[in-house]
Amino acid sequence: MDFGVLSTAGIAQKAFLPAVDASDHQTVAIASRSEGRADAVAAEYGIEHVYEGYDRLLEDAPIDAVYIPLPNALHAEWTKAAADAGIDVLCEKPLAVDTVEARDVVDYCEQRDVTLMEGFMYLYHPRTRRALEIADDHFGTIRSVTASFKFSLTGRPDDIRLSPDLDGGSLMDVGCYPVSVARQFLGEPARVYAHADDSRDSGVDTELAAILEYASGASARIASGFDTQKVQYYRVEAENGWLEVRDAFDVPGGEPLELEYEVDGRHALETFEPVDQYRLEVEHFADCVENGATPRTDGSEAIANMAVLDAISQSAASGAAVDIGAAVDVEY
Repeated sequence: MDFGVLSTAGIAQKAFLPAVDASDHQTVAIASRSEGRADAVAAEYGIEHVYEGYDRLLEDAPIDAVYIPLPNALHAEWTKAAADAGIDVLCEKPLAVDTVEARDVVDYCEQRDVTLMEGFMYLYHPRTRRALEIADDHFGTIRSVTASFKFSLTGRPDDIRLSPDLDGGSLMDVGCYPVSVARQFLGEPARVYAHADDSRDSGVDTELAAILEYASGASARIASGFDTQKVQYYRVEAENGWLEVRDAFDVPGGEPLELEYEVDGRHALETFEPVDQYRLEVEHFADCVENGATPRTDGSEAIANMAVLDAISQSAASGAAVDIGAAVDVEY
């Protein structure tokens, strides 16, 4: 598969381009608002076609699919533009700024018969698949999930993650991961309660905590932030056991990873050899396009995750609990 990339974003350079290079696929085109920036990245990665302007890449590049790592507020616009050009889309998370927009984008791509996949790379790591397998095959009723993703955001005050106009904030940037993993183990919550703080007076949340409540009585506690040292983990508690994962989402490259768990009093620690989860994501996407299959992180998954993010945002703003159905009329 021949990929094009819209923007020279850090995640593209750090993760996506090396992942494609390590696969049987290739990146043949890249675009930026500044052709000079795109030229530099293209020279480093041996990308043949360079464009000033995202529309020009979609119109002219000899590509099969496009990767979109633009700021959150631009995901929907350029996903739909790619769909208009008949190009399959791998879009970074979150797919859209809210559930209404996410549903619109998903419908738009379905009507134009293009494959759409949201880039939640951690779900393609073998350790994540193993954790879900343990929970499905060996746990009784799961009572709670605790998950957190925080890091210290330093550097420019105009960082896009601090921009309300670009739909920044810790919830949208990293909090979407704890929400996602809680949903993998517990399904869809009924209600949420959240608290957020804007420690930098930026107009977006820089610290957030939320409780997800389930009709079964189970609960999840999630947290995200830009103001502390890096931490990323999840822990699942069931009636007959537990499991815990450290370095859970943005896994360190080149290092073995561990999964610790206990089932019916039997303790275990499994080790996973280093693997590029972004390469696995790319390969899954390409296989789905080739075979006409539905991606693991498809449009319906993006809508479901966004519905919870919407409810969390509304709860944090109002100071009251919010029912998921009341946050938006969700129909999956």
